[in-house]
Amino acid sequence: MSHVIAGPDERVFDKLGFDRKDGVSALGIYTVTPGEAAIIAADIAKKTGEVEIGYVDRFSGSMIIMGDVSSVQTALQSANNFLSTNLGFATSAITRT
Repeated sequence: MSHVIAGPDERVFDKLGFDRKDGVSALGIYTVTPGEAAIIAADIAKKTGEVEIGYVDRFSGSMIIMGDVSSVQTALQSANNFLSTNLGFATSAITRT
């Protein structure tokens, strides 16, 4: 699953335990199986976009990134592309709210 939350409510940041920094206008949520691939996705996301890694869990395969909408979208797309092209993963379309 890949999803961009554009303009999340401040309460979402609070519930996640994240400090909302200047320039952060989106959250990217990514879940992948096997869970270890979330580490690879986080690395690719960080290298391709001006994003911050808020959370990554190798057991659940979850990752949350933060940044501006365009950077988050690009980072998720790059993670999807790498996992698909280089590792043969079937990836989902990136959705957005």
